[in-house]
Amino acid sequence: MPLWLINPAPAAEPLPGTKPLTEDGDLATKMVAGIHTYLDRETAATVENRKQFWKVDTSSSEKYAKSIEPNRARLRKYLGVVDERLPPKLEYVGGPDRPALLAETTRYRVYAVRWAVLPGVDAEGLLLEPAVVQDDEPRMCAVAIPDAAHTPEQVAGLAAGVPEEAQFARRLAENRIRVLVPAVIDRRDELSAHPKLNRATNIPHREFVHRMAFEMGRTLSGYEVQKVLAGVDWLLHSQPKKAPKRVGVMGHGEGGRIALYAGALDDRVRATSLEGGSFGPQEGAAERPLDRNVWGLLTEFGDAELAAYCYHGPLGGEWGKTLRLQLNAAPVYAGPAAPRPGRGGAAPGTVPEPDAAAVKKEGDRVFEIGRATGAGGGGSVNGIRGSDGKLDPVVPLRTSSFLNVGAVDEVPGWKPEPLTVHGELPDAAARHKRQFDQLVAHVQKLWRDSDATRKEFWKKADASSPGAWEKSCDWYREYLHAEVIGKLPEPTVPLNPRTRQVYDEPKFTGHEVVLDVYQDVFAQGILLLPKDLKPGEKRPVVVCQHGLEGTPRHTIDAEPKRVVYNQFSRRLVELGYIVYAPQNPYYGKDTFRQLQRKANPLKLSLFSFIVRQHQRTLDWLEALPNVDPKRIAFYGLSYGGKTAMRVPAVEKRYCLSICSGDFNEWIGKMVSVDLDRSYMWTGEYEMYEFDLGNTFNYAEMAYLIAPRPFMVERGHDDGVGTDEMVASEYARVRYLYQNRLKLGDRTAIEFFPGGHEIRAKGTFDFLRTHLGFPK
Repeated sequence: MPLWLINPAPAAEPLPGTKPLTEDGDLATKMVAGIHTYLDRETAATVENRKQFWKVDTSSSEKYAKSIEPNRARLRKYLGVVDERLPPKLEYVGGPDRPALLAETTRYRVYAVRWAVLPGVDAEGLLLEPAVVQDDEPRMCAVAIPDAAHTPEQVAGLAAGVPEEAQFARRLAENRIRVLVPAVIDRRDELSAHPKLNRATNIPHREFVHRMAFEMGRTLSGYEVQKVLAGVDWLLHSQPKKAPKRVGVMGHGEGGRIALYAGALDDRVRATSLEGGSFGPQEGAAERPLDRNVWGLLTEFGDAELAAYCYHGPLGGEWGKTLRLQLNAAPVYAGPAAPRPGRGGAAPGTVPEPDAAAVKKEGDRVFEIGRATGAGGGGSVNGIRGSDGKLDPVVPLRTSSFLNVGAVDEVPGWKPEPLTVHGELPDAAARHKRQFDQLVAHVQKLWRDSDATRKEFWKKADASSPGAWEKSCDWYREYLHAEVIGKLPEPTVPLNPRTRQVYDEPKFTGHEVVLDVYQDVFAQGILLLPKDLKPGEKRPVVVCQHGLEGTPRHTIDAEPKRVVYNQFSRRLVELGYIVYAPQNPYYGKDTFRQLQRKANPLKLSLFSFIVRQHQRTLDWLEALPNVDPKRIAFYGLSYGGKTAMRVPAVEKRYCLSICSGDFNEWIGKMVSVDLDRSYMWTGEYEMYEFDLGNTFNYAEMAYLIAPRPFMVERGHDDGVGTDEMVASEYARVRYLYQNRLKLGDRTAIEFFPGGHEIRAKGTFDFLRTHLGFPK
């Protein structure tokens, strides 16, 4: 650790109007820890806060569905279940060496099938079709969803790997239920690679798809819910005319998570059964695999709230919905494969054995919600063994409440019949690769179509004049802040500024500053003041933002390992500018990255805090005696350039913005699997921002900065992007300023020979021109 982090310069008088700053140690680390504390507290509060969303009408099934539709609409949005499904269509899959009919007993037959879901996306798996005896038709349908570690064949008893008593698809079929069993994306990593690019990772398949999908307003869970509901579409469409139109979903492990979402979203699902660790408190979701990360979920939906949508009695004489929570032992997941040569980048995340007491407590909340709303119906919680609260290793499936929905009597003394297998079973690995490739291709197409999607989103913007543009962008600015970045409440605590002098140079002094934002959350930075300031003189301020794992000192001091900054804070203050170098909380590797994991389920992000920190900093800077509040500019490199695109887009008090070493065709940078420098190949899993691809690329963020001056600084050899990517995206910015707003002199781009660094030539000229300083 650098000596200055532990031992600041000798104490000096604090700045006028501030208290002495006495805090020592690594303030950047303490900043990140404080945000963790804030998020932990807010996460715990969600359980009580969700009650405000429960306003239901139980006078009839129709009115009940209507009363909760706004809630379901938000859940569909958060999960990304937003694409219209294809009409119901199922195909039997066979070949010269393998018939579609895979196996049979006297009670049912097993077929290899695929069914339509979305354009370019099918579900594949098995259909277990009861044998029809005379007029005895199947009276219920089900979708049985395996855990991510299991195949359809395993839960249907066709392949080894799942104990007989836990082969739940097989057991349902033995009870004359038509069963669809979809293949689920697993957590291996061999497909998370691009040999032609020489890129490979240890990112699990589920995380790999989820990362890119999240940026495009989808989730892997949402895709798999679509597959389940497409199965529901077909099952109900194809039911014999005399059969009741009733369907259930049953899932194990990860499949139970999908079943819970499907049952909560669709009232056609009359029975939901959650097996093996698929249900429980989700306030610790940040420790689970990244593919379970759902934007905004915990603000409204814990597992109990989701389950309550799967659970109500008859309303207005119509059939109710039944929920069964099976608290048996769950599949555990120890986390991604360890990094190895040429393969790294996976986010941390495990699935531990569930805590029986915590799961039981969450189950009790389901029935509390039902009683409080008057929508409660029959349900059961099974599997707790004895008084020690431990879970049984394997609990035979109790299907009675599930079968009751279909008026099906469980076969007494159940013992599965032997299966007669015909030919070879489907190649599970090849099928999984098809499913994986289809989802990747679907997201890649969403990205390719995103320019048109964003144009449609932006059609309300009015470029008839600079004033009209700025006014019409206020709605988009609020949308970016509230729906994409995540909007924290307005701070109410006093600023309580504390300062201490840390530099005394020939031309300037430097003062470390700490400002309060929320309880446990503070803003921190270094203020550089020229020594030739005169009383009453007002000068412009340049806010100089460091990049990843940086500190304000890196922008000031000459350090061999941080030459990329070229001391731009020091150089600017020596030119006579007032300079403020803030500390941003992207510091501490996975420690700060987990902030994003904790924030996202609260409909927040790392930049939710960065925006508020900068706003509090501006509040303080504007009040300083030598600051011209109309001339506060922003200049950031790398992650600081990422800040330069987002914070001034939201906060109009920054009079101009310069983005260095970051401006990009950002959505492609995030999701492309054909770009060698995409974040799909790196460990920066916190970079992904929900639905950004359909709303704001970097050009659209710059639109929110317009008509204020905006500049891009780009080294030809900067590996964060290519000249073509940067120039193409910037051309859209230039078109707005030059052709639409007639303000071409307010924007510029400088390409220079060099890499990822501050050049400080064209950008310094840009500052001088638009800040009118130095004269």
